[in-house]
Amino acid sequence: MRYPKLKIMGKTLAGIFLMTGVILSLFIFQMKQFIETPCSTREKQITFAITPGQNLRQIAANLENQGLITNQTLFKLYVRYKRAATRLMAGEYQLSAHTPPARILDQLLKGKVRLYRLTIPEGLNMDEIALLVQKTNQCAVAEFLSLCRDKEFIKSLAVDSHSLEGYLYPDTYFFPKQTPCRQIIRKMVTTFHKIYTKEWATRTKEMGFSVHEIVTLASIIEKETGDASERPLISSVFHNRLKKKMRLESDPTVIYGDKDFDGRIRRRHLKRVTPYNTYQLRGLPLGPIANPGALALVATLYPDTSKYLFFVSKNDTTHYFSKTLAEHNRAVRKYQLNR
Repeated sequence: MRYPKLKIMGKTLAGIFLMTGVILSLFIFQMKQFIETPCSTREKQITFAITPGQNLRQIAANLENQGLITNQTLFKLYVRYKRAATRLMAGEYQLSAHTPPARILDQLLKGKVRLYRLTIPEGLNMDEIALLVQKTNQCAVAEFLSLCRDKEFIKSLAVDSHSLEGYLYPDTYFFPKQTPCRQIIRKMVTTFHKIYTKEWATRTKEMGFSVHEIVTLASIIEKETGDASERPLISSVFHNRLKKKMRLESDPTVIYGDKDFDGRIRRRHLKRVTPYNTYQLRGLPLGPIANPGALALVATLYPDTSKYLFFVSKNDTTHYFSKTLAEHNRAVRKYQLNR
């Protein structure tokens, strides 16, 4: 009497196993079709963003909402099968609905995020650089400048200064949209350290300067230069004046140190005492007034040999150089006063 019951149970279990096998096969087939089949034939690129802290559910829902996948549930199951739920990287991606979900996941896991170009021209100061960074990244001006004056952060970057002015190396960089301020600044300063070679460091010591003094002087030369070819000659003038313990009398240092500057240098600006006004102090100012490029640094370390002590703008991006004050005054009358 028991055997018929066992037969019935066996048939029931066999049916269950068969049904389970069929369902599993259908699911595997459906999953294979899903991960290998693009959502659309359109190849148009779509900017897809994963923000820090987003979970898999939110990411999958956004992918479906933006028409990049057809089924968020299947995508979540596939990601979990690949044990990749915690490896999806934040950032902006250029994705296409023409790309199969398996390849989309691969792109997200490889962190192939969209990069934004950030070009820092030579001679900009920290405030100007902060504005450029804010335009291309989500790093706010206030946070950028705060970090540039953070003593502990500056020390961690191996910079011997009260700020990072002068050490934010001018170059073209590429950053993802969500790059933290610290990472952007660290990259700029690291680039400066790479540019400032061992040969330059040796030359700095031979000249009797510190790196900070060279960067400071290079920043002044950068701001005084209209024609790039004049950098070594302008450098020679400042070196000559330093050797004679003459004031550098550089207009850009006046502008940098005067928060009330209104666009035109007047006598009151020249007389105002600040840590940067080289009309009032002897030697170099407190620190750099801008961020110099490689050519300005080279000109500072390897100036032309000359006896010039003065130069005045000829109003065509170039300067007239003089050895004596009398000659300089004549040049001022000719080029600046039109006499």
